[in-house]
Amino acid sequence: MVDRLPRASSLSTEEKAALTSGLSFWESKGIDRVGIPSIYLTDGPHGVRKQREGGDHLGIGDSVPATCFPPAVALGSSWDAELLERVGKALGEEAKAENVGVLLGPGINIKRSPLCGRNFEYLSEDPILSGRLGAALVNGLQSQGVGASLKHFAANNQETDRMRVSADVDERPLREIYLRGFQHVVEHAAPWTVMCSYNRINGVYASEDPWLLTSVLRDEWGFDGIVVSDWGAVNNRVNALAAGLDLEMPSSNGVTDAQLVAAVADGSLEESTLDTAADRIIDLVQKVVDNADADADYDRDAHHALAREVAARSIVLLKNDGVLPLAAGAGRSIAVIGEFARTPRYQGAGSSQIVPTRLDNALDEIRALAGDSTVTFAPGYALGADETADAAALLTEAVAVAQGADDVLVFVGLPAEDESEGFDRDHIELPAAQTELLDAVLAANPRVTVVLSNGGVVRVSGWADRASGIVEGWLLGQAGGGAVADVLFGVVNPSGRLAESIPVRIEDTPAFLNFPGENGHVRYGEGLFVGYRDYDARKAAVSFPFGHGLSYTTFEYSGLEVTGSADGIDVSLTVANIGDRDGREVVQAYVSVPGSAATRPVRELKGFANVAVAAGSAETVRIHIPNEDLAYFDTDQREWVVEAGDYEVTVGASSRDLRGSQTVTLAGDAGLPILTAESTIGEWLKHPVGGPVLMGALAQAGDQGVGAMLADPSLMRMAESMPLSRVAAFPGSPVTAEQLDQLVAAANCASVPA
Repeated sequence: MVDRLPRASSLSTEEKAALTSGLSFWESKGIDRVGIPSIYLTDGPHGVRKQREGGDHLGIGDSVPATCFPPAVALGSSWDAELLERVGKALGEEAKAENVGVLLGPGINIKRSPLCGRNFEYLSEDPILSGRLGAALVNGLQSQGVGASLKHFAANNQETDRMRVSADVDERPLREIYLRGFQHVVEHAAPWTVMCSYNRINGVYASEDPWLLTSVLRDEWGFDGIVVSDWGAVNNRVNALAAGLDLEMPSSNGVTDAQLVAAVADGSLEESTLDTAADRIIDLVQKVVDNADADADYDRDAHHALAREVAARSIVLLKNDGVLPLAAGAGRSIAVIGEFARTPRYQGAGSSQIVPTRLDNALDEIRALAGDSTVTFAPGYALGADETADAAALLTEAVAVAQGADDVLVFVGLPAEDESEGFDRDHIELPAAQTELLDAVLAANPRVTVVLSNGGVVRVSGWADRASGIVEGWLLGQAGGGAVADVLFGVVNPSGRLAESIPVRIEDTPAFLNFPGENGHVRYGEGLFVGYRDYDARKAAVSFPFGHGLSYTTFEYSGLEVTGSADGIDVSLTVANIGDRDGREVVQAYVSVPGSAATRPVRELKGFANVAVAAGSAETVRIHIPNEDLAYFDTDQREWVVEAGDYEVTVGASSRDLRGSQTVTLAGDAGLPILTAESTIGEWLKHPVGGPVLMGALAQAGDQGVGAMLADPSLMRMAESMPLSRVAAFPGSPVTAEQLDQLVAAANCASVPA
């Protein structure tokens, strides 16, 4: 423990301003005069990307070796918070060994569209899953005394025009879909820092939005760390500081520091606001120096083994017509086709690229597990600079290798140039050379297992029905080659589940007509209906649904019990493994509110459990769904509401593989809705107090005028949409303008929000 650092009150205005910006690309400024050191922040989120001395400003490809764990696209498919906490702990050990105080991650933005170029850095299309897994990563990382930087806050769901585009989104989907995961991590894991995004939200830069950075993040959620800008995200330094942004990164060479000093001098910025930001920086520096350890190190072999375990647990077996797991032995032949088997694509492109401590490839690992089987290889296609190679010759060779083999493994996926930070994808297709290869090999041998390597989903609808097996390998980090081999041969029973839906085609996706926008704006017109929420509401076909994933064993569900309590819903059931292999099942709990007064998806994920079940055994699974996850954001009351009424809880193995449901009634925590003169006749009649009040006033109309409308079902439907104030304006209306205030007061006598 070092001595307490001084507070901002002991610093000059110039020193305070200096504290709130970077010294260099990766270091904060220190104040030598009073002993405040600089600290090092560096890129994550799936490895420690610390730039070597003298490297380029980004350090891409020139960073110190570190374990490249699977990126978030794979981690999300593990559906295992305990596993991700172990990853976070390992990242913290490596960061501390490199004297890094803050690791920039995790990224938990919602996968609004498969076209987002940075989807490989994000966990899911669902905020409950993203929030739970994000909190686990933060808890693991910070358990080692290294700060997390939760990013990118907020509504950063595309790379197109990312530094200026305005994400125009209504408050309810903003709260329920795009902020909910951030809220969970802040409230349950207390990250040391939150990174604000580049984009604007409803016209206001995230870095300058006091509603986002102060009202929501600090006042509502209780965040007490620092807000750091994404690198280059500050549009106006003075406005940003006033809004709640504490640290601008990287260095502006003092230019924007001087702007703060000038603003304090001319009175346009309160010095107390600068004091608050400087003290927050000092608190962060204190945490970092208190936890620093000059002797820190880590076990590189153990971390590589963890990376292999995590990668195998993240692989999703999409389809298996009896071809997996592979059998090994004398006389059996395995054809391995595809350059990705030999030259793995194991991480995304852009600022998160890690220089791995070692790198496995699937071809070598398959040979190591194949025993006496004969393994032959053909590249099938070329990558990068070699793409000019003779495609016809490569195709012919691949078909020859596939013919007559007992099993064929075809490795295909997206090259790095197709998906990266900084730009979005134009489509979700595999490269043409790879689809031609698939067609030719599938025609030559029906026992084909396709192994995918991709950071964002790809269209599989053109060939999935002809493949005997499909393994979604995502981007699996430095040990992914061994993990793929482990799953293919059954050393590991696959347990990954899709954290995002795989559409039949890009035109089916919810944001298709609104992505990526134009003229500096992108409209989130799909509202709440993101990912599976949209597909399930429309009963639209998908290639593979959210939550889907197969195993080499079979699980049965029984004994479902659902009970309500003051703090939420408790779910209990028994999961039996009726197969002959040990395995893991991911039990998913979805909630519907069929009688809701608000628009809601057909079902929403509200809880999940990852449980290991031995062959022939059964386990009791318990899932608690807290009120905070059952609530919806009421835009009239401007607060979260747990609605009173019936809640249908359905458990299953995906959003479409549903095994049982029960309904529970909750008392809710909200008062009655507030009625006004602008509330419609329909809203008045549904109200338990306002309905009788209004009916009493209308009774004197008899069968004339409005009374006749209420007696006629067809006219009643028209009347329901009319505001009461408009009815009062009609000639001969039984409700006069003078009575409106009395009716509103009478209706709201019991309508006090909780």
